[in-house]
Amino acid sequence: MTGQVYLVGAGLENIAYLTLRAYHLLSHAEVLIYDALIDSQLLNLVPYNCLKINVGKRGGLPSTKQETINKYLVDYCLEGKQVVRLKSGDPLIFGRVNPEINALIKANCNYELVPGISSALAAPLLAGIPLTDKVLSRCFTVLTGHQPDLLDWEALAKIDTLVILMGGRTLSIIIQCLQDKGLAITTPIAIIRHSGNHKQQVWLGTLGDILDKVYGVSLSPAVIIIGEVVTLKFMDFSSFLPLTNKTILVTRAAEQSSQFTLLLQQQGATVIEMPALEIVPPSSWEGLDSAIKDLSTFNWLILTSANAVEFFFKRLDYYGKDARALSEVKIAVVGKKTASVLQNYGLKPDFIPPNFVADSLVENFPESLSHQNILFPRVETGGREILVKELTKFGANVVEVAAYQSGCPSTIDTDAWDRLQSGKIDIITFASSKTVENFYQLVQQALEKESSLRISAILEKICIASIGPQTSKTCYERLGRVDIEAVEYTLEGLVEALIKSYCIVL
Repeated sequence: MTGQVYLVGAGLENIAYLTLRAYHLLSHAEVLIYDALIDSQLLNLVPYNCLKINVGKRGGLPSTKQETINKYLVDYCLEGKQVVRLKSGDPLIFGRVNPEINALIKANCNYELVPGISSALAAPLLAGIPLTDKVLSRCFTVLTGHQPDLLDWEALAKIDTLVILMGGRTLSIIIQCLQDKGLAITTPIAIIRHSGNHKQQVWLGTLGDILDKVYGVSLSPAVIIIGEVVTLKFMDFSSFLPLTNKTILVTRAAEQSSQFTLLLQQQGATVIEMPALEIVPPSSWEGLDSAIKDLSTFNWLILTSANAVEFFFKRLDYYGKDARALSEVKIAVVGKKTASVLQNYGLKPDFIPPNFVADSLVENFPESLSHQNILFPRVETGGREILVKELTKFGANVVEVAAYQSGCPSTIDTDAWDRLQSGKIDIITFASSKTVENFYQLVQQALEKESSLRISAILEKICIASIGPQTSKTCYERLGRVDIEAVEYTLEGLVEALIKSYCIVL
C-alpha cells in the first residue's frame, strides 16, 4: 500500500469549523501528528487504533524539533501509512509547512495540502468585526507579531486594517511602533482570545488604553485587529439562539461525543465534554471471528449501537470482507444513529423498531422469531439482558458475541470537575444508563479525594437531561431525579427537548 501524507488545516479551536475533507481524512488516519492549538475533540475522530503523536508547536512552550517532525512524516509514509499532519488554522498561513513539504519531496513521498479556516479571517467575523468596509477599510493585511523588528511599520501604518497573529507577547512593541509611524492613540483595537469556542474573550479599546485593559492577561492564542472597522462591531447572532448562555456537560464516550456537541453548539450552547465511557476492543475476538466465518448460517444480524456497527465492520474488513458478505443476512438496528452509521458501510437496515429502543424490537419484529438464527454482536459486559431473553422466549436461536468493551475512565476530566464544583454547569446530559453509572462513580471518587461536598449538593442547581426512559431510571437511582427527558430517544430528540425547555421568546 502506498503511503500518503495529508497536511491538514484544523481551523479554529472548535470542531464545529472543521472542513468536511479534513473530517474524512481524520476518520481514516493511521497516524496523526498534531499541534497543540487544536480542539482536543478532533482526536476522537480518528480510528481507535490510530497512532497519535503530539508535537506541541505552541509559542513559548516546549515543542518537538522540526527535524524530528519531518522524520515522523517521511518514515510513516514510507511504511505505507495514511498520515495526517494536523495544524491549527490553515497550513499555509504561518503554518511553517515548508520544511515538511521539502522533506517529503526529497524522500519522494506523496502529500496533499488541505486548507483550514484561518483565525485571521474567522476570529474577526465571530466577534462581529468586518475586515472591510467601503468607507473605513478598503484593504487589510495579515501579519505575524512574532518578530516585530523585522516588519516595515511605516508601510503597515498606512494600511486601513491590520490583522495580527501571534502578537500577544509583543503587543506593547507593536503599539509603540505604530504610534512612532503616526498612528493616533485613539485608533481602535480589538483583541480576540480563543476565538470560536467557550473560552472566547474579546477586549475593545484604543492604542492608548488597551494595554491597561489586558494587563496581566496571557494573550495566547489571540488575534489582534487594528483599524476603524473595530467601531463597526456587530451584535453576535448567536445571542438569539435557544441555548445561548447555557453551559452543557456532555457525558458520552469520547469517541462519540463530537456529533452531539456540534448539535448543541448549533443552538448556541457552550459545551464541556466529560468522557464517561471508554470504548475498546473486546478481551478476545474469538466469538466474533467464528461468527464472521459462518455468516451464511444466520438469518438476522442485530445491531443495537453505533459501537457494534463500527467494531463488527472493522473486524469484517480484517478478514478481507465487506458488506457483500451480508447479502443473504437481514439486518435489524436500534436507533437512527445506528442506522446512520450502518449506511456509512453502504447498507440500509431491513428493520428499525419504532420507539428506537431494544425493548420494542421483539414486540414489533417483522417475522416470526421461531427457528431464526440471529447474530448479536454486543458490548462484552454490562449490557441489558432483556433483548436476548425475549428473542429466545419466542423461539429464536441467538448467538451473542463480544464486539467491544465499555469501561469507566480512571479519573474525571479536570476541566469538567472544576466547572462542576464552581457551579459553572447549567445542564448535564446523559445518553445511556452506563454514562450515568460512570458519571456517578467518577464524581464520588473525586469527592472522596478533594472535597467534603456531597454529590447532591453539586447537582442541586444543575438540570439533568436524559435521552429516554431506561436512562432516566438510572438517573433516579443514582442522582435522585430527572428534569428533562427526550420524547424521541435520539440525540436529536434530546436537543429538541432542551430547546423546548429553554427556548427564549424574541
